[in-house]
Amino acid sequence: MRDRGIFYCTGFLRSLGVGTTGVLLGIYLLKLEFGAPQVGLVIAAGLAGVSGGTLAVSLLADRWGRKRTLIGISLMALAGGALVAAGGGFWTILLGAFCGMMSGGGDRGAAYSLEQAVLPATVPDGKRTLVYATYGVVADVGLALGALLAGLPYVLREHMAAGELASYRAAMALYPLAGLASAFLYAFLSPAVEGGRGTGLGGVSPAGRKTIARLSALFSLDSFGGGFIPAALLSYWFFRQFGAEEAALGPLFAAGHFMNAASYFAAVWLARRIGLVNTMVFTHIPSSFLLLLLPFVPSFPAAVGVYLLREFLVQMDVPTRQSYIVAIVEPGERTAVTGITNLVRGMTRAAAPAIAGHVMGLLALSAPLFICAGLKVSYDLLLYGAFRRVKPPEER
Repeated sequence: MRDRGIFYCTGFLRSLGVGTTGVLLGIYLLKLEFGAPQVGLVIAAGLAGVSGGTLAVSLLADRWGRKRTLIGISLMALAGGALVAAGGGFWTILLGAFCGMMSGGGDRGAAYSLEQAVLPATVPDGKRTLVYATYGVVADVGLALGALLAGLPYVLREHMAAGELASYRAAMALYPLAGLASAFLYAFLSPAVEGGRGTGLGGVSPAGRKTIARLSALFSLDSFGGGFIPAALLSYWFFRQFGAEEAALGPLFAAGHFMNAASYFAAVWLARRIGLVNTMVFTHIPSSFLLLLLPFVPSFPAAVGVYLLREFLVQMDVPTRQSYIVAIVEPGERTAVTGITNLVRGMTRAAAPAIAGHVMGLLALSAPLFICAGLKVSYDLLLYGAFRRVKPPEER
């Protein structure tokens, strides 16, 4: 129980930092006079760092020790985030984003993968989805509060006479501070987190390898689509499309995260009635059609309504997907399946923002939204066709 409480706290802290940078990173880089292609490259570098960290977790976490690995990941976030917050040239910020695993929105990194593998051992199958939903709610509350803190630059400029860049740098410092606090909390994990070690990638059964390969291929398509609209680029889109400043974007993204959090418990309720795969697919497809609608709305208030409705639907697949993938493999294969699927998601997601930045500049500002929606609908249909008959234990 203590370890699970620590994981809830660290998930909250990471999300707090990510929620702030997700809103501010694109605008911060714009204030540093970076163009859209450079913004995309910095976000891509952060996502590449996420992939590298997740690969290390998959291969070496059990050998290094899970507690030691989690502390190391948090210290990397501290160092890299500090480089980005300090400002400087393009290459310095690119390095900081990579080393700090600064994804530009959403906490799906190395520490998340390791925590995700440990959590299901704490509860019976019937409550597994609920635990993931609670974990997701805690994280999204952190993202929401972090998005609200994205209004800090405005407060510092208006009420404390701070300079423009100084105000942004102060807010960006929340990310490395969250890394420092997480490292401190991980130091109190019990030896139980090292127990129940996975078999390692080389020891996964042939059936497990086949399942991991199929899931990874599908999740790569979904993640590549999602990479076209990370929070930082979506914030940039709202800024360019409607002139929305951080004072409006912070509350908007906060409300979106609260909608995500509310949807997790709705997903648990729905999954008990129609199953995990059906819940994943039949809530995800409508969210993509709402994304297609977003560029056609005539005003910022109307866009807010469409965006929030999409946010209620789009993340219902998160706790259900997390619960499903650990349920259909053996317990000793959970570290492998969470690590590899998150790694593949991170790698494919890392490639998309750089492409999206160029697409915005060369084709149209809203082009990434259309690409994202098309790829995600394709993923949903393929997932349903491949896994609708593969049931977790509680549905058999």
